[in-house]
Amino acid sequence: MSGEEQVADRSRRLSLLLVLPVALFLALAGAFFWGLMNTDDKLPSTMIGRAVPEFDLPPLEGRDNGLSSEDLRGEVSIVNVWASWCAPCRVEMPLLVELAEAGTVPIHGINYKDDPAAAERFLAELGDPYTRIGVDRSGRTSIDWGVYGLPETFVIDAEGRIAHKHVGAFDRRMLEEDILPVVRRLQAEDGA
Repeated sequence: MSGEEQVADRSRRLSLLLVLPVALFLALAGAFFWGLMNTDDKLPSTMIGRAVPEFDLPPLEGRDNGLSSEDLRGEVSIVNVWASWCAPCRVEMPLLVELAEAGTVPIHGINYKDDPAAAERFLAELGDPYTRIGVDRSGRTSIDWGVYGLPETFVIDAEGRIAHKHVGAFDRRMLEEDILPVVRRLQAEDGA
């Protein structure tokens, strides 16, 4: 093999070594992107259909009532797990306030591992949609509910069973298409 052929051969190998990692990266990135775009955004929950876990949380400072499992029996309601340090909680709060003002369904909150003063400032700034708020300082109650990221929103039937779970902040479309249809169906069943 001549010197020119050896240089050309090394150049081809070097090009292949440079192109191969880039091609592999692009293939993996494409596969991940496809996976993200082609998933059902409803995460399964083993809690659906089960009674809410037994709990009794103290109230947020300055409030009379905390939240307990007993409070979630007798009417369809929503339980929203939130914290002042949670940026996505800030995103969905205007919709929760709007829903509370409409009086469609009682909304209760579980304040997760939060500073009480920060939680109060958060509600003062963005509005307070909650009928009751229980403070989960240790996070134990939220773990019992199967919470693994904030915010999480649960629809509870009149018998105190979890009927629906939404993970992450919801927007108007998700509220109208995923959460409220479950609320309305349960309210119709409860009224029958």
